Parts: sequence; structure tokens; C-alpha cells
Amino acid sequence: MTTTLNVPAADLPAPPDAAKKPYTVKAPHGAQRSDEYYWLRDDKRKNPEMLAYLNAENAYVDAVMKPLKPLEDKLYGEIVGRIKQDDSSVPYRERGYWYYTRFETGQDYPIHARRKGSMEDAEQVLLDVNAMAKGKDYFSVGAMEVTQDNQILAWADDAVGRRQYKIRFKNLATGEIYSDVIENTSTDLVWADDNKTLFYVENDPKTLLTVRIKKHVLGTPASKDVLVYEEKDDSFYMGIERSRDDAYICINIHSTVSSEVRCAPAADPKEFFVLAPRQRDVEYDADHLGGRWVIRTNAPGADGKPAPNFKLVTADDGARSIKEWKDWIAHRDDVFVEGFELFDGFTAVAERSNALERLRLIGKDGKEEFVKADEPAFSMGLSVNSEHDTPWLRYTYTSLTTPATTYELNTATGERKLLKRQPVIGYDADKYVTERFWATARDGVKVPVSLVYKKGFEKNGKAALLQYAYGSYGMSMDPGFNSTVVSLLDRGMVYAIAHIRGGQEMGRKWYDDGKLFHKQNTFNDFVDVTADLVKAGYAAPDRVAAYGGSAGGLLMGAIANMAPDKYRVVLSQVPFVDVVTTMLDASIPLTTNEYDEWGNPEKKDYYDYMLSYSPYDNLKKQAYPAMFVGTGLWDSQVQYWEPAKYVARLRDLDTGKQPVLFRTNMDAGHGGKSGRFRRFREQAEMYSFMIDQMQVSADIVAK
Repeated sequence: MTTTLNVPAADLPAPPDAAKKPYTVKAPHGAQRSDEYYWLRDDKRKNPEMLAYLNAENAYVDAVMKPLKPLEDKLYGEIVGRIKQDDSSVPYRERGYWYYTRFETGQDYPIHARRKGSMEDAEQVLLDVNAMAKGKDYFSVGAMEVTQDNQILAWADDAVGRRQYKIRFKNLATGEIYSDVIENTSTDLVWADDNKTLFYVENDPKTLLTVRIKKHVLGTPASKDVLVYEEKDDSFYMGIERSRDDAYICINIHSTVSSEVRCAPAADPKEFFVLAPRQRDVEYDADHLGGRWVIRTNAPGADGKPAPNFKLVTADDGARSIKEWKDWIAHRDDVFVEGFELFDGFTAVAERSNALERLRLIGKDGKEEFVKADEPAFSMGLSVNSEHDTPWLRYTYTSLTTPATTYELNTATGERKLLKRQPVIGYDADKYVTERFWATARDGVKVPVSLVYKKGFEKNGKAALLQYAYGSYGMSMDPGFNSTVVSLLDRGMVYAIAHIRGGQEMGRKWYDDGKLFHKQNTFNDFVDVTADLVKAGYAAPDRVAAYGGSAGGLLMGAIANMAPDKYRVVLSQVPFVDVVTTMLDASIPLTTNEYDEWGNPEKKDYYDYMLSYSPYDNLKKQAYPAMFVGTGLWDSQVQYWEPAKYVARLRDLDTGKQPVLFRTNMDAGHGGKSGRFRRFREQAEMYSFMIDQMQVSADIVAK
């Protein structure tokens, strides 16, 4: 059977119609644009007219989706039914304690705990997030750090969803919650060796930029916290961490194209030295072990050759400039160095080649080997390796058919232990197939695609397909297991991840070719992947759905304007669709950090290029696909008014008859609702809309 709304348009309520109010957005170079829905922006989220519009849109979604509520409930039950409710993470050892997170049946939030000596010893609960979240619409613990003497816990929590955290403290010996509270922070927390001084990052309360490093001494007012470092350049982010050997506390300062690391001895962190002064187009990150620095960088070597795919260099303990760095792992045009982990006896290097991840192990004797994988498309990476004086490497492995798995590999003997494979109740990996497909973009570039479907699938050009991508910030969308997708595969659908330019799956050039004045490649790649998948028989031309979120929502808006006829449905979550207006406003959180990603529209050449693809500005009179657009009222990364304005203008211009739904989560931010179950209700609603629109069977296909 198929499920359809089967409700005459006349019987459905009319979609909301937002009021138009004249407003002109001006650029410094004189350009002007009319924005009749600018009034929907309210930084305080209190404007009654704006809230009434968002609530009207939610009521419209409720009315349109009412016939599909049974399917939504069914999907939600399937998704949640695959979750092992009394689950726990793989414990890791640090300073004599085993730390882990566990869930209890029926509970939405984790319990963070530890055991001293071994996992057979008594449990000590650090934080029961279920109790902390009680009575709150949203709650998240963003970070936790324990003092070097194992006695005091600091954590950062957010009760709004805007990623402005409060830091609090607990005495783990007595259970006492201290009265100290620090507001407007990020999640980075580092204790000094004195076990009473905490270093943290303070955010600007309006722009949310990481602007200051401060230190707090337990028992003193937060208003007296000492300023350690202030970043004056608002195109940079900041973080703080300990070095691998715990010898240093390091401030990591980075923009899209430049980095700087400042460190101080953890035993006496009074003065921070600069490891290497920042330079435009030179990025680096560093760690310390065995009396030397190991640095991942794209800086040219002594020969002057650039290293866009990054390399590893070393430096003596006292080195303070790039000139003192010595090449260790050379740059390669076909391998992107993504990260590394230092151990006493070896180094693990995380790399990318041919759009796949791999781990290269380098022994002290210089011998190298790769950690093996068994599937054509997979995701592999470093896991929690809290101790460096061990031959055991922990790493994660997953694919579109293999649930998240944690292995432990003895680099001396080759012995491998399976520590955990994420339980997925009722799931049988043997019933599904994953493969790698290469599409050809219009400029001739080959674009990798990861595919998964149920065994028995026939490439006869009749199936429904969901195509997902992101394509920005150099973030790679690796083919990892997604339990919600199983409900689609079981109904005969194909799921595809398009590894388009703008990500970093194929190295740094893949990223560079999908940003700034090359951004159009990102959108072209996605559309061209769709065309090739349809041509190859993976989907019917009228049964393709596109899905993306955040910057991937920008992608959704762009492809809906470019090629509306290629998509039956577009699913867009927290979409960045008003590119030019947002990037012209430095008061909006995160804007200034991203000039090297999108460009600064205060410069006319960037303005004109961004305007050429900005989804809100390029809406036009044409028939658009069915759309489901979601946002969070408290989103700090893509403000709610971007999708709100986009949908309001889309309703004015759309000449088609497909439904456009706009759901605002009134008590959440960029990541949706908190808790491990509630977010799946949103996913089930969106999936039920897509399944209905593409005439996919509501029942599971037996094969």
C-alpha cells in the first residue's frame, strides 16, 4: 500500500501569509536590496507578531501532517525501537579511574560516571543529566573536566540551546556543588596543576565569538576572574586544551586560513609563549610529548614548496618560530593529513586518500603500516586514547551498513580486540549492501558517492532515493551508519551521500574548489550527482529527495532554485539561506569568522558572487518541489529568521502546487531538541512527509 495525504486542497487550511513591510538592506559600496520580510528578525525572540507567524506555521504543519500521524508514529517506533536503552560507552582509563557514560531504560539523558581501579569497583556518579534536565525544555552538558588530583569536577551546561554555557563545579569527594558559576562561556575547560585554577573561554554575549581566555580560582567571584588573553581579530576562533603529556596548557587560535598556538607550563601557567606567530594562509596545530613538539601544518618547508594537504613537522621544546620546524612526514598531493595522536612508542596519523579515511601507524623505528578495513566505503578514525604510555591504539570504524564500532589494536603484536559494536536492535547487516559510485560533474571532475540499499534492490530506474550532502567548511561527510535510514531502506529506498566539493573528502583542494569564488561547484556537483544516479538506474527521475542542514541547507536552497524539476522533495534543516544579508551584519554570531569561507560582501566582487547563489535572493516565479523546512528559535549558528523569511518569500513566488511546510522548534537551537529520543520525533515527521510525497510504501518491504 502507499500512504498519501489524499486531502483535497480545498479542505486544507491556507498556508500562513506573513505581512510585507518595506525595508532596504544596504551595502557599504552602495548596493541596495529590498527585504520585505526583514521584520521577522527579533534578536530577543519576543516580538508578538513574529511569534504569532511562527506559531501559525507550526499549526499549518500540524494540520497538513495530521493524516500522516500514524506513519510518523510508526517510523518513530521503528527508530527508537532500534536503540538499546540501557546502553553505555566504552570506558577509558585516566589517572587511575575508568570513565564512561551510560543510559538507563526510558531516560532521555546520560549519566556520567567513573570507577576507581577497575570496572568491577563501585560506581561514582559524576553527573546525572536526567535529574539536571528535569523540568527544562532543553538541556545539554557540553564538557566536563576533572582536576589532576581527581577531586573536583568542572562542567559546562546550556539550558536554552544557544550554546552559551554556564560553568559549574562539584567536589567529587563530598558531592558538594560549589556556589561558583561562570556565565557566557564556550565548552573548553582546562585545570592547572594546582587543582583550583580553571582556564576557560569567554564568549561575547551578542556575537557569541570566543573573545577572551580567563582563569577562575575556586571560591572567588567570577567577576574577579583574571584576563589571560584577548583576541582582537574577530575573524578568529579560540579554544584551550592540555598537551598530550600534560606538560602544557595551550590556547589554540584559528581562522579559516590562519592559526596560532600559545602555551604555558601547566605547573605554572603565568605566561603564555607563542609557538609560531600567525601568518596569513599558514595553518598549524601542535602537540607535545617526549620533549618535542609535533605539528600538523600547511606551511612551506625550507624548499619553499606549499603543503596544501598538510604534513607533520617536529620542533625542539624551546622552538618559537616556523624556521625551527623540521619536516617529518612529507606532504603528498594525493593524501590529506587530517590529524595525529602521539604515543611513547608510535604515532597514529589520520589521513584521507581517494575519499576514504585511513590510519597510518609510524613506529619509533620508522616502520609504517595501515589499519585494515573490509568494505569499499567506510569511515575510520581515532577514538579516545587518553594515555600515551601504551602500545594499544583505540580507533572507530563504521560504514553505511556497519554500526559504530570501537576496536583496540596492539601496535606491537598486531592483536585486535573488538571493544564494542553499537547494538542496533533487530538490525541484520547482511541484509544491506553499500557501494562506492563515481559521478561526473559538468566540468569533468569525478565526485565520489557512497550508497546503501537493501539486498534485492534492482537498478531499474524505478526506486525512490534520498540524497544527502553538506559541502562546506572542509567538513567531510563520511559514510557512517545511520540507524534512522534503515527505515527508508526497508521500504525499498536508496540512500546516497554525495561527497561534493566544499568538503575535504578528496583533500584540501576539494575544499578550496568549493568555497569563496568557487562555491557554485558545490551546488553543481550535487545536481550532477543526482543526474548520474538517475541515469545509472538507482532512482526514478521523479522520485528523488534532497536533504541537507545548516550550510547543507544553503545547498538545498541553491539546488531548489537551480534545478527544481530534478527533486520531488527537498528537506532542509536550519538552512543558511540569506547569505548576503547575514554576512553584511557583523553583529550576527559567527559572521566575521566566516569571511574566508564565503567572502566579505562589503567588497563588491564578493557581494556580487554571493548574491548570484544566495537562496533567498534567487527565489523566482517557478514551480518548486515539496519542501519541509525546519529551524530552532534559539539557534545561534543560523538564526531562525533566515528560514522564516525564506519560506515567506517562497510562498509568494512558488507557482507549483506542492506543499511547503515550515516547522520551528520553539525551545531548541541549532541541533534540535535535546535528549536521545525527542529528536527522533522530528526526524520521523520529516521522513513521513517525504515518504508520502514520493509514494513510497508505508509498509516495510519483505525481502
